[in-house]
Amino acid sequence: MTEATAKPSVLFVCVHNAGRSQMAAGFLRDFAGDRVEVHSAGSIPAEQINPVAIEAMAELGIDITAESPKILTTEAVRDSDVVITMGCGDACPIFPGKRYEDWELDDPAGQGIEAVRPIRDEIRARIRALAAELV
Repeated sequence: MTEATAKPSVLFVCVHNAGRSQMAAGFLRDFAGDRVEVHSAGSIPAEQINPVAIEAMAELGIDITAESPKILTTEAVRDSDVVITMGCGDACPIFPGKRYEDWELDDPAGQGIEAVRPIRDEIRARIRALAAELV
């Protein structure tokens, strides 16, 4: 954990910060509450969150409509304890001593709700395991 916080900080990174990373952040906020600091960012942020990702999360009672895609910064990575990437490749800076995980997940961009639900459910399962480790 960083010295600035008494709780672990997790950063979710995908290319557009509009689907996978937003769903992951929404699940972790829901599961861990204020026990984990949650951030998300993208290497090439979209203009808005994927409406199908919003719909898929709403089906489970999680509202991510207030979020917006954010640019990935070196500071965001440096200030996080755990950095989880989802298809952004080498765009994420590497700092020694950080925990990095790369989750291979299909990109929900351009997909309908039937294709996004399994991606959402895979993210939910991974977040449950991560939350159990962190809190």
